[in-house]
Amino acid sequence: MTSAAIAAALPTTAVTSVDGLPFPKIASGKVREIFDLGDALLLTATDRLSAFDVILPDGIPGKGIVLTQLSNWWFAQTAALIPNHLLPDQPGEFQKRGLHDRDLQLRSMIVKKLRPLTIECVVRGYLVGSGWSSYQKTGEVCGHRLPPGLRQACRLPAPLFTPTTKAPKGQHDEPINDAQGAAAVGAVLYEKVKAASLALYQLGHDRAAQAGMILADTKFEFGTDAAGKLFLIDEVLTPDSSRYWPAESYAPGQSPPSYDKQFVRDHLLAIKWNQSPPAPRLPADVIRRTQEKYLAALKNLLG
Repeated sequence: MTSAAIAAALPTTAVTSVDGLPFPKIASGKVREIFDLGDALLLTATDRLSAFDVILPDGIPGKGIVLTQLSNWWFAQTAALIPNHLLPDQPGEFQKRGLHDRDLQLRSMIVKKLRPLTIECVVRGYLVGSGWSSYQKTGEVCGHRLPPGLRQACRLPAPLFTPTTKAPKGQHDEPINDAQGAAAVGAVLYEKVKAASLALYQLGHDRAAQAGMILADTKFEFGTDAAGKLFLIDEVLTPDSSRYWPAESYAPGQSPPSYDKQFVRDHLLAIKWNQSPPAPRLPADVIRRTQEKYLAALKNLLG
């Protein structure tokens, strides 16, 4: 689909839950609902939005569609690097399983049943966020010693692989080093996901540059099949899993604006919410501007 067609298909109100399907719901995350189709899984991205690890009462209309369609595009771009969890004929799979609702199709993927790895694979290309905070205190980012004198948001000498634990919903992921990562998934598999993550980041960074954006950092998830083959799973290189900046306004020494839910975070900080449930309602303007940011990233990448 083109970015214009995707934008035209977005609902006017947020879809914050998916119910009434004739399949068992086996998991519900911050954004996605997972249904068991027997021989496969149905992953459906709602329009839910979380901030500071709390799901907000208001979603962003069509956000789940943007995330799914952008992930599908990136899965196609990265297929030569690593296989992914999508079953090959998505329209045919929807029809075969009686899933005819267009909105549901646009926000869903039918995927292989795989065993997710117990680590999340983060790649950082720029010194920002928690990495910048850590560097200011210790001169390191997740155990990686960096040269002195670096400024906020500057490009790192080389991208860093900084995996984390995969914490249960409501808890925070914790950084781990190479030894801990190898102990968690096995040394051979760990080296595979490290190499794959760095290669995927470089491809994403190069494609984003062609679209006038900078891919500052991102998170990948992987799974294995019964034979131990590695697959890219979940979402990939979306504004929810990645930090994109507009290249035209980028300058080291400051935190650049990003194509994500930063409007929401800034609003919640401004009203001094204590970051504990229940979360406050969002003003219509914050919802609209956040939707515009997600759509801008989609349009830049898809053209």
